[in-house]
Amino acid sequence: MTSKLPLSGLNIVVTRPHEQALQLAQRIGQAGGKAVLFPLLEISPPENPHPLREVVSRLQEFELAIFISPNAVRYGIEAIHAEGEMPAHLKIATVGQGSAKALQNMGVRKIIAPEDRYDSEALLSLPQLQNVAGWHVVIFRGDGGRELLGDMLKARGAIVEYAECYRRSKPQQSVSVLFDASIDAITVTSSEALKYLWEMLEESGRGRLASAPLFVPHKRIAEAAQQMGWQNVIETAGGDDGLLSGLVGWAENRKSL
Repeated sequence: MTSKLPLSGLNIVVTRPHEQALQLAQRIGQAGGKAVLFPLLEISPPENPHPLREVVSRLQEFELAIFISPNAVRYGIEAIHAEGEMPAHLKIATVGQGSAKALQNMGVRKIIAPEDRYDSEALLSLPQLQNVAGWHVVIFRGDGGRELLGDMLKARGAIVEYAECYRRSKPQQSVSVLFDASIDAITVTSSEALKYLWEMLEESGRGRLASAPLFVPHKRIAEAAQQMGWQNVIETAGGDDGLLSGLVGWAENRKSL
């Protein structure tokens, strides 16, 4: 029965870009909750596709391609397939398990990816990325982003290029949706999205929302949230699995109090 499901009766905000949010929203629904979709980022192709095409046209020159996110997988692989095939010798790496699954769905089988933590630091710690001196590396990513991965690979002697294959923008949203939905918890999966949300809230709104349980899949996002003033930040494991496990654990603990 629905009443026995762990998230029964709970309204949970999902702030991922719309397409990425659907799977998590479905799983929240399967666990009895109601997902309130409130995307904080919009993802679209780059305004000028020529720099991406130029890099992809030289893919044979590279030893390693790194895809930063599922969006980088989607738009990067589309650009590669538009030019031809993935070079057989090219090693493929990514940061998180969501991106690894997206690569597998695109037909990529051998993937270098961390299995415990899902960030640039974890990828850099893998043995496959220690001896990269002289390697030509391309990093598929959105516009901007952290430079740590590229900087560390350069420090190890690699030649690094960036292929910006999508852009992020702030959608036009009304924060009143959150206040009207009687929300019980919020999920945020990027520091950038968290910043957008905080900027959208007036001082009074911050006071109303800052006490809501905020579920984030990384220590860096949790620290940023606490510095902003969120009072109840819950760090989970990565990906949909981590967020859902965190939500279920919190809900079950809530019922036992």
